[in-house]
Amino acid sequence: MASKIIVIGDVGCELRDVFTKLAKLQVKQNFSFAIVAGDLFGDCSTEHELEEITALLQGNILVPLPTYFTLGSRPLPTRVVEKIEADDEVCPNLYFLGKRGTLKTAEGVRIVALGGQYGAAAGNGDKATQKYLPSFTEFDAKALYGAHNADILVTSQWPRGVRTGSKVSLPEGSTPPEEVQCVADLCSTLKPRYHLSTSGAMFFEREPFFHLPSEDQSPDAKPLTRFISLAAYNNPSKQKWMYAFSLDPKAPVPLSVPVGATATPFAPIQPKRKGLASQKESFSRFAVEDDSNRPRKRARAPPPGPEQCFFCLSNPNIATHLITSIGNESYLTTAKGPLPTAKTFPSLDFPGHMLIVPFSHSPTLNLITDPEARSSTFREMQRYRDALHSMLRSRGSADALGAVTWEVSRGNGIHVHWQFLPVPADLVSRGLVEAAFKVEAENLRYPKFEKPSSQDEATEPGDFFRVWIWRPDSPPAGGEQVTSNDKNSEAANLTTLLLPLSTDFRFDLQFGRRVMAKLLQLERRMNWRDDVQTQEAEEADAEAFKEAFKEFDFTLE
Repeated sequence: MASKIIVIGDVGCELRDVFTKLAKLQVKQNFSFAIVAGDLFGDCSTEHELEEITALLQGNILVPLPTYFTLGSRPLPTRVVEKIEADDEVCPNLYFLGKRGTLKTAEGVRIVALGGQYGAAAGNGDKATQKYLPSFTEFDAKALYGAHNADILVTSQWPRGVRTGSKVSLPEGSTPPEEVQCVADLCSTLKPRYHLSTSGAMFFEREPFFHLPSEDQSPDAKPLTRFISLAAYNNPSKQKWMYAFSLDPKAPVPLSVPVGATATPFAPIQPKRKGLASQKESFSRFAVEDDSNRPRKRARAPPPGPEQCFFCLSNPNIATHLITSIGNESYLTTAKGPLPTAKTFPSLDFPGHMLIVPFSHSPTLNLITDPEARSSTFREMQRYRDALHSMLRSRGSADALGAVTWEVSRGNGIHVHWQFLPVPADLVSRGLVEAAFKVEAENLRYPKFEKPSSQDEATEPGDFFRVWIWRPDSPPAGGEQVTSNDKNSEAANLTTLLLPLSTDFRFDLQFGRRVMAKLLQLERRMNWRDDVQTQEAEEADAEAFKEAFKEFDFTLE
């Protein structure tokens, strides 16, 4: 069923006027919800603005329907921030989408928001206040790739090249707003049905444009985006500042191009990245999107979806400093509360405890429904693992290191991932690592380890705990690294063990860490929560790892 939606440009703190007009429209139109695409509040520099905010917070200005807003070019007023932090809402029916966030409304409409100005000075303040400042980075935009798709994309800035191929003229005397490449890339990735923005005193509606279909869509599909940019309320040229439309989130992707539509104006996204900048502003490690009509206020019920997953990629409230590399299907991050320390392995100056995490929100790799996506995800995760092996091999010395990678794959899990840990090579060559896993399983009366039942590791059926044990060979001549193409070499050095699990079996999710803690005589660090570092220490370890890994990081090619 289609939802009637109304979108508003910059309100500029004219709260009473705008919500009064909206209330009159709502009586006749019965909109499902409203979106403010620009600044809801002003810069609080006048007595009028302060009075408007006070009236709103005291309940003297009523918001007539669920209304969502993000950031424009101004920070949120302090009193508004305090109210959001205390109550998860500004007032009844008024909800902050976040600077960077996703939400699914009660009607099933998926909204993705990227507020603020690209590259604007972030200002001072702690992490809690930074999320209310009107600035974003390229990696804020890329973090939203984890949403995968959107019905509505809201950005305060225009995507670069959006007017390419368009016959729609700007209003006479108008200056086009600044256009940003990473906003264009975000639109190309999510392929929203509507892309909403703001443009000061000007209204602009481009012809619809179609994208190439995604891998999970029919090859005949023509995902269509309508780009609409609203003028500010009370603009002097009387340009349109409100826009209403209907949207059915369950409507199929069109198979034909409507009259007047154009091809996408955006250049293709390059699959390879020449660099990840400082990577300190990498993809958010965890994703939170809210599937209710109140973005931050919902009862959590198992099993968690992407909105509550600790490994999806769009939560603006989680530190970004642990991410060390981002691929096309997965990413690499240092572990929080790592088992080793930076001093555990003399040939390293960082712990080396890493997580390889797929973008797909799936409890197992086998449950990724699209075969090509499943295969490409597994291949890239393998490639990360092989690159980590190559990094360890390059440190070959009397303190040579092997590695252990393990995975808990259960259909009732949340988000599958691999944990990677260096281990002294002599423990591998003497068979002590393999023995440690088997003995611990026997002590806990777990099933016996078996050989994998499938030739294709990505489609291994059932629930299981899987561990790969890698032994290094001699460093290649001339310092050459082993890549993911050196499959025969890597396969010969890998031992794979599989512990089958029934669906009702009570399995310790920390089994892999427990085994390795005992083997490395790090029992006191067995519980990761007991060894969470300061952010400064985490950043130092992540930077040291990135420096060592950059030669082997295929995403930098």
